[in-house]
Amino acid sequence: MIWAVIPAAGRGTRFGGPLPKQYMEIAGRPLLGHALDALFADPRVDGAMVALAADDDRWPGWTSLHGRPVLSCVGGGERADSVLAALQALPADVGDDALILVHDAARPNLHALDLQRLIDAASADADGAILAAPVRDTLKRADAGADAGADVRILATQPRDHLWRALTPQAFRRGDLTAALLRARADDVAVTDEAMAMERTGARPRLVEGREDNLKVTTPADLALAEFLLSRRGQARGKR
Repeated sequence: MIWAVIPAAGRGTRFGGPLPKQYMEIAGRPLLGHALDALFADPRVDGAMVALAADDDRWPGWTSLHGRPVLSCVGGGERADSVLAALQALPADVGDDALILVHDAARPNLHALDLQRLIDAASADADGAILAAPVRDTLKRADAGADAGADVRILATQPRDHLWRALTPQAFRRGDLTAALLRARADDVAVTDEAMAMERTGARPRLVEGREDNLKVTTPADLALAEFLLSRRGQARGKR
């Protein structure tokens, strides 16, 4: 069994404006809807659980998409809290061995082949797997001015060998991921993604190289790029 979990309780403060970024629209559909569409493009995904803010009044009330169930629950203040709430709210028949795909609500341009390869890899690996992309740009470490909001200078150039950017979905067994997130909470460790929680338990998740255009919308410029990418995909499908 495979279920998707989407943490969507965030406010999107870096994006700006009163509308949470997961509800920003492209082609008349919110980013969250595009994210769900992308996940359900694989017929092996049985359903989705979306973690929402307690006061979310913009949730469209979806109960199914593409013939599969879409459920919702109340998330938390941080990503890990929302993912954990969603895991605990899954239906009783979703066992500890079920594969869970955690995907960003504002990451609308997931390609079907990447998803297929991720599911295949995670299904065959007890430690799970994540989509990721090798770091290709030169990395610079900033000096203390970056924290002070003052004049920012280069402190050093960081080697990029063996560095990857974590993308989503990230795929792990329900029982393992739940235990990892509970352990991080008990240890008062703020994990920034699911793989980090799993790493703390000794797991070594597999890296599955994904497309660079699987971008997360964080700024208005990202939204414009995502709109362009999705329109190109739509045009390509129309020419087939």
